[in-house]
Amino acid sequence: MLDHLIRRATVVDGTGAPPFVADVGIEDGRIAVVGTTAVVGGRVNRRARTEEDARGLVLAPGFIDPHTHYDAQLFWDPYATPSMSHGVTTVVGGNCGFTLAPLHPGRPADADYTRRMMSKVEGMSLTALEEGAPWTWSSFGEYLDALDGRIAVNAGFMVGHCALRRHVMGPAAVGGRPDAQQSKQLLTLLHEAMDAGAWGLSTTQSSTHTDGDGRPVASRHALPEELLALSRAVGEHEGTQIEAIVAGCLDRFADEEIDLLVGMTATAGRPLNWNVLTIDAAVPERVPRQLAASARARAAGGRIVALTMPILTPMNMSLGTFCALNLIPGWGETLALPVPRRIARLREASVRAELLRCAHSEEAGVFRRLTDFGRYVIGDTYAKENEGLTGRVVRDIAAERGTDPFTCLVDICAADELRTVLWPMPTDNDPASWELRRRTWEHEDVLLGGSDAGAHLDRMCGAPYTTRFLGDCLRGRKLVPLERAVRMLTDDPARLFGLRGRGRIARGWHADLVLFDPDRIDAGPATLVHDLPGDGPRLDARARGVVSVRVNGVETVRHDVTTGAVPGVVLRSGRDTETVGTTH
Repeated sequence: MLDHLIRRATVVDGTGAPPFVADVGIEDGRIAVVGTTAVVGGRVNRRARTEEDARGLVLAPGFIDPHTHYDAQLFWDPYATPSMSHGVTTVVGGNCGFTLAPLHPGRPADADYTRRMMSKVEGMSLTALEEGAPWTWSSFGEYLDALDGRIAVNAGFMVGHCALRRHVMGPAAVGGRPDAQQSKQLLTLLHEAMDAGAWGLSTTQSSTHTDGDGRPVASRHALPEELLALSRAVGEHEGTQIEAIVAGCLDRFADEEIDLLVGMTATAGRPLNWNVLTIDAAVPERVPRQLAASARARAAGGRIVALTMPILTPMNMSLGTFCALNLIPGWGETLALPVPRRIARLREASVRAELLRCAHSEEAGVFRRLTDFGRYVIGDTYAKENEGLTGRVVRDIAAERGTDPFTCLVDICAADELRTVLWPMPTDNDPASWELRRRTWEHEDVLLGGSDAGAHLDRMCGAPYTTRFLGDCLRGRKLVPLERAVRMLTDDPARLFGLRGRGRIARGWHADLVLFDPDRIDAGPATLVHDLPGDGPRLDARARGVVSVRVNGVETVRHDVTTGAVPGVVLRSGRDTETVGTTH
């Protein structure tokens, strides 16, 4: 007897094939029957404990998010909200060189260092990190064991270079180089993590990544020979990958960065992915430059895959708390001052002029997209003199006041003691940029993803990209047909990571499924909620049109409400992933 039967669904199976109407039966967590494999008069003739009529609804494989930071959140939120509500059934964590394990058992202070680093570099609530996770593990395998059996989504994790260095070198990991013995220990620790199920190595060389003390994170001090040695170790394990971030990911790669990435993937004989490829018709040379790394990799026997988002991610800013504006060269020092001094500095005309110069400089790279301050929309305000400004565009307010937009924005924020919420309107929302995105998505080394779900919680909300993208494909710009959009969210990432039996609706495959209404599928607006441990804030967005989500055959979401079931699996390399070569 089947466990559940979904009748008359419009099946989009993940392969890119045209939709077809079929009955889909689930048994023991897998897809037991699809349509014509056992039908009488067009209906599956097997009995089921439960069944539902899905006429007019689309049944797709569960979506796979290839770049998240749910490493900590899954302990207090096994449902990986809001991702799972938007049809995501598998998440990839441990990205950007940052993981919560391994931790040295003889240095309890390393856990505090890790929490403060994650709070700073990934925008996580320090209180939530302290109160929401048990921190009982030492090895990477113990960390995976701590999650096993208590999560609603499937989750796989890279092991972070920063954690490896800290474990081996202690505080000297920041600023130091490993000696010969430490280099061997780094390799041993990486091998142990992959033996336990780590999907491979993640690392960062990005200038934006600093720890809780404001210093460059540990992996940024690694020389190329260290990274190549670690990459070689990755290639010795089944079902592994590399994820790497360099400064040029934010704009355009330098020659030496391409050399490094190509060397890593070719040495490992494994795919390497990076994020995020920003596509903007105003900077037409960026995409060719970034994808030149992929061409170089293929010529050298490697493969480099760029992640890119298919939506414009809602993101808020503030002059009062750490956000993307702090990362603009020349801005960090001013925005790190205590609030009273920061306000005083921002009120100085010469300081504002210098900040604007830095904001519009070539060195600002991709952050130049955030520096048209006249296009900012005022969000929440607090001072009496700011009443009525919420929802208004800074350019209009500045015109009324007879001042320039940046001065106007500073005046508004200063009145609120810098607590004002600011929403930048995207500058790349034009038809030419969307057409460039459509063409770029056709490249064999471009993959949808880069949500950062689980990180930057009070500043951005990338998790709902799946439903928002599908809604756009069905009822908006219609840049790609539904069957291709679904494949881009399911089978494409599954095949990159070598996931066994996931990413498609096919007999014998795992029953990770999302059932949705094609007339309604979408994401609601991002709103600030206070539901983290310690009542910390985060941005959330509700799903629209998602009827049901199933993970390994068990329903986890029904009409945007979690069921309480936790059928997710910690996906381990080798067991749950197979080796993916560098030819494609």
